[in-house]
Amino acid sequence: MKDAATTMRLDRFLWWARLTKTRETARVLAEQGRLRLDGRPIDRAHAAVRVGNVLTFAAPGGQVRVIRVEALPLRRGPPAEGRGCYLDLQAGDDPREDEVD
Repeated sequence: MKDAATTMRLDRFLWWARLTKTRETARVLAEQGRLRLDGRPIDRAHAAVRVGNVLTFAAPGGQVRVIRVEALPLRRGPPAEGRGCYLDLQAGDDPREDEVD
């Protein structure tokens, strides 16, 4: 049995961490196979995300984002709270370009 405190649905994480504007956008991103979780292609929005997972996905304009999950958010709060839940593994990125859509 999965512990709810240690995992979160992928679409919910992307939305609550403010990486996508809507949960529907996060669901579509996952189901289109445009996202990798620890290097494995993901094709379902209900994939479990844990602290330490590395997510790779294509943002608009062809930019590839690579982030590591640092914490699971407790809510969809302000953008600064969302940014505290992940670490962008690409150097030199503009932190204002956080949302995928």
